[in-house]
Amino acid sequence: MKYLSLLFLSLFVSYSSAQNITIVRDAKAPRAQFGAEKLSEIAASKGLKVVFADKAPKKSKDKVIVIGEKGTDFWKQNSRNAKIDDSKLTKKEGFQIRTQKNTIYIEGTDATGTLYGAMELVDRIKSSGQIPSEINIEDSPEMVLRGSCIGVQKTTYLPGRDVYEYPYTPETFPWFYDKQLWTKYLDMMVDNRLNSLYLWNGHPFASLIKLKDYPFALEVSEEDFKKNEEIYKYLTVEANKRGIWVIQMFYNIIVSKPFAEHYNIKTQDRSRPITPEIADYTRKSIAAFIEKYPNVGLLVCLGEAINTIEDDVEWFTKTIIPGVQDGMKTLGRIDEPPIILRAHDTDAPLVMEKSLPLYKNLYTMHKYNGESLTTYTPRGPWGEIHKKLSSLNSVHISNVHILANLEPFRYGSPDFIQKTVKAMHNIHGANALHLYPQSSYWDWPYTADKTDKRLLEMDRDWIWYKAWARYAWESKRDRNEEIQYWDKQLADKFGTDTEAGNNILKAYEEAGEIAPKTLRRFGITEGNRQTLLLGMFESQLVNPAKWRVYPGFHESCGPVGELLLEYAKKEWNKEPHVGELPTQIIAEITQHGKLAVEAIDKAESKVTKDKDEFLRLKNDMHAYKAFADFFSEKVKAAILVLRYSYSNEISDLDKALPHLEKSILHYETLVNLTKDHYLYANSMQTAQRRIPIGGDDGNNKTWAELLPHYERELANFKRNIALLKSSKDGVIVKAASKPWQTAEVTWLSENKGTYAVKNGTKVYGTPISELIKVAPELQNLKGITFDETAQNENGTHLIFKNIKAVKLVVGYFNSDQKRFLFPPSLETDAAGNAYGQAEVILASAMNLKELPRVNIHTYTFQPGENKLDLGKGKVLILGFIDANQNITPRDVGYIDEGEKGAVDWLFY
Repeated sequence: MKYLSLLFLSLFVSYSSAQNITIVRDAKAPRAQFGAEKLSEIAASKGLKVVFADKAPKKSKDKVIVIGEKGTDFWKQNSRNAKIDDSKLTKKEGFQIRTQKNTIYIEGTDATGTLYGAMELVDRIKSSGQIPSEINIEDSPEMVLRGSCIGVQKTTYLPGRDVYEYPYTPETFPWFYDKQLWTKYLDMMVDNRLNSLYLWNGHPFASLIKLKDYPFALEVSEEDFKKNEEIYKYLTVEANKRGIWVIQMFYNIIVSKPFAEHYNIKTQDRSRPITPEIADYTRKSIAAFIEKYPNVGLLVCLGEAINTIEDDVEWFTKTIIPGVQDGMKTLGRIDEPPIILRAHDTDAPLVMEKSLPLYKNLYTMHKYNGESLTTYTPRGPWGEIHKKLSSLNSVHISNVHILANLEPFRYGSPDFIQKTVKAMHNIHGANALHLYPQSSYWDWPYTADKTDKRLLEMDRDWIWYKAWARYAWESKRDRNEEIQYWDKQLADKFGTDTEAGNNILKAYEEAGEIAPKTLRRFGITEGNRQTLLLGMFESQLVNPAKWRVYPGFHESCGPVGELLLEYAKKEWNKEPHVGELPTQIIAEITQHGKLAVEAIDKAESKVTKDKDEFLRLKNDMHAYKAFADFFSEKVKAAILVLRYSYSNEISDLDKALPHLEKSILHYETLVNLTKDHYLYANSMQTAQRRIPIGGDDGNNKTWAELLPHYERELANFKRNIALLKSSKDGVIVKAASKPWQTAEVTWLSENKGTYAVKNGTKVYGTPISELIKVAPELQNLKGITFDETAQNENGTHLIFKNIKAVKLVVGYFNSDQKRFLFPPSLETDAAGNAYGQAEVILASAMNLKELPRVNIHTYTFQPGENKLDLGKGKVLILGFIDANQNITPRDVGYIDEGEKGAVDWLFY
C-alpha cells in the first residue's frame, strides 16, 4: 500500500508539472489583471504552465480559470455557457467562486470583489499546495472600508517649523520615494484585504501641487516637486490595481511656510480667525489637488488649529467643500469625490448637519479608544459621538489611533482585537476601520527595535495587521476555530508544532491585556501625552488632577469602575465598591504577565524558524511582566499613601515604603530587558509628551533615563517619612514659598491697566471675582485688566516687547463651562506646549469669591516683539516674571470645602 501511495503521488506530481492553466481575464480591468497575475505567480511556483487569454476556450483539457466582474460584457461573454446563478451576489466587494467541469469561475460584485475572489483562490493554493479540483464558495466583507495609515511625519520637529509641518522631500522622507517599499506595503494590504490607505500630514498640498495665484506657496524645490509627482502617481496607480483607495489627510488651518512668510503670519495659530487670503489659498489648493489626483480622497481634520466650532463649520462648508467642487467642475465630473470628516476636536454632528445639504458623499471618523487601545466595552460621552455619527446613514469609520499605551513592545492579541471589532459594530455602529501602526507611527517605516539592520514595522507587526483585517472582514467567527487558525499561523511563522503555536498565542493574548487594563484604570490620558510603558510617578497616581486628567477618558474607555482616589475614599469610609477596581487590575496584570512568560518560555524549544524574531518576542513578554510587576507595586504604595491622607498615621507610609522599593527592583529588570533591545519607548520625541515626564528635545525616552527619576522619588519619600517622624505632632513645617521675581515688558497693544494680585482685589470689578486666597509665589505680580465680556466674545490678545526672556503667568479657571477658557490640552491642540504652557505650575493656587479656583500656567517668550492670542473665555493674565529664575511646581492646596488635600508633596 505504501508503494502504491508513492506511485500515485509521483503520477500526480508528473501530471501537475505538465499541466497548463489558462487564465481568462479582462486585460483592461486593472484589478482583475492584478488578480490574474497573482494566480499566475502561485501556479508557476507549483510547477504549472500559465497561459493568459481574453476569451474562454470552447474546449480545453487543461484547467481554466475565468475572472470577471458581474454584469460586464466581458463576464457575460465568458460565462455564457456556465449557467451560474449570481442573483445573490450583491454586496460590495463580494465574490463567488464556482467550479464547472475543468473551469473555475471567479465572479465579483465589482472590480474589487473580482480581485478578492482571485486572491482567495491564491490563498487556497498556497495553503493546500495545489489548485482545488472543486470549489464553490462565496464571501463578502462586513466593513465597507478597511484601511491602514502611514504618517508622513517625524519623531521631532523640523528646524524652524511647528508640529505636523513636514514637506515631502527626499532628505526628510527617503522611504517615501522607495517604490519597492511601497510595493511591499501595498502587497501586504491586499493580502489582508485592506482597501484604503491614509497618508497623514499637516499641509501636503504645498509639496504636491502648484498654484498660479500663489506660486510662492510651494515649499519644495522644482526637482523634489517632480519626484513627488512621480511617486504619488506611482502610488495611486499601484494602489488602484490592488483595490486600495488612497486618502490624503490634512490638518486645518495650516498653511505652507513660504505662504506664511509672504504674508507675515504663522503657519498655524489656533486663535487666529479665518482670513480671506488663507481661505482662498486653501480652497484653490484643494481644487488643484482634486484636479490633479482625481482618484484620491480627502480626510479632513478640522480640529487642533481652528479657533471655534463656528469656524469649523464655516471652514468646512465655505472653503473645503467648495474647493472640492471647484476641482470637480474643472474636470467636468459630476460624481463627488469622497470626503471624510474627522470628529477630533470639533462638533462633527453639527458640521455634518450643515454640510450634507451641500455635499452628499461624506464619511465620518472618530477615535475608538482615543489614542490608545484600552477596552472592548467602550461607553460614555465618546461612545455617544460614535452613535450619533453612525446614525447619519453614511459610512462611519472607527479609528484605532496612535496606540500610545502599546508602544514599543509587540502586541498581537487576536481575542482582544476580535472583541474590539465587534464593539465597533455593536456598540458604536461603525462599519469601517482605520488602523494606525501598532508602534513607531512617527518613525515609520521602522520599529524601535535595536537591531543591526532596522526592522520594518510592517514585517515585525504582521499579526497586528492580519488580526484587524481578518475581523474587519468578518467579526463573528467562532472562537475555538479562531484559536486553531492562529495556532497554525504562529506555528508556520516560527516552525513549531501547533502546541507551541498555541503557547505563543497564549503569550500574545495574556500580554495583550496588560497595557489596556493599566491605562484605563490609572492613566491621566488616553493620548500620546502619556507613554504608559515608561511608568508613572507616585505623585501622578495620588494626585492626577494636577496633571489634568483628560475629560471623558475614564467614562468612555473602559468598564464601570473606580479610580484610585475613589477606591481609597470608599475603603476609608467602608462604603461598597462598584465595578472594576484598582486592586483587581493590579492582580490581573501581574497574573497576565506571569502566564505570558510561562507560555512563551514553554514554546522556545520548538522554534526552528525566525529564531531571532522569536527571541525578541520572548523578550517583550518578559518586559511586559516586569512592567506589570513594577506598576502593581507602585499602586500598592499609592493606596497606602492615600490611606494616610485620611488616617494621618505614619505607619501607613511605613507600609507603603517596601512596595515602592520593590517597584524599583522590577524597574531595574525592565531597564535590563530593554537597554540592548530598544532605541526608545515612544516614537514621538517632542515637548507634547508630558507623562510620566517631559520629552522635550528627545529626552526621557528610555527606561534607563527614567530609572534615576524613580530612584529620586523613592529617596524623597524616605526623607519625608523621616521628617514626619522627627517633627512635632507628625507635621512637617514647610518653608514659606517666596514670591516670584517680576519682569517688565513694553505693551504694544491696548490694555485697561493693571491690578495687584492680592486678597481683596476684584479682578473683573465684580463682587464674585474678589480674590480671597492667593499663593505666595504670585503676591508681587501685577495682573492685566480685561473686560470679561470682551474675553468671552473676542478672546484675549496681547502684543508686547521684552528685552530679556520672560514668562507670562496665566490663571486658568478649573471649570469645563464654555464661559471659561479651557487650559492648554495636548490631546486637542498639538501646539499646546509651544511656549511651555502645558504644565500646571501651581495647582489650586487662587480662590475667588464665587468663581472656580485657579491653576497657574506659564508661557515663555524670548526677547523681542511677541504676540499671544488666546481663545474665547475668561482667563486671568497675571503679569510677567523673569524666565531665568528657578520655579518649583507644586499643589498649593487652596481647595473647596469638603475636598481632600493632595499628598503628592510626600514625593517631592
